[in-house]
Amino acid sequence: MEKALHQPYYDSILLIERLHRHFLEVLKVELDRLGVQDINNVQSLILYNIGDDELTVGELTARGYYLGSNVSYNVKKMHENGYLTQERSAHDRRSVRVRLSEKGLALRDRVSELFARQVETLDRSGMSPDELSRCNETMRKLERFWTNSLSYGAYGASDL
Repeated sequence: MEKALHQPYYDSILLIERLHRHFLEVLKVELDRLGVQDINNVQSLILYNIGDDELTVGELTARGYYLGSNVSYNVKKMHENGYLTQERSAHDRRSVRVRLSEKGLALRDRVSELFARQVETLDRSGMSPDELSRCNETMRKLERFWTNSLSYGAYGASDL
């Protein structure tokens, strides 16, 4: 069984990365279409994930997956370009809380519209909610496997 899993496992790892990169490219094309040049695709995804919340950079990092990016640097750039407001925490002066500015909220709404269009197109393309749910369930199992591998070592991660 072990040999039978080797290639599909490796293919899954590569596919996950490719899918993420493709999605970031979709965001880049949308930003270009909107004429937005002062924020990049990764930053727009971070912005979307902040939503209506007020978060620390640590919370933001834990909430999303920003392949090959430095969240602190991106938060700084988004603040400089007017997409975020920052405020020092009253309880911990080392901690900075961020939230979307009006400009950030407007772009978040545009990204939300993109997602809505994609969902409509995905639905018409024949992908069912059940198929997508099964795919998500498989990815969550992989996530648990990798989390357990980090916690218990590669050979102790058998409890999926």
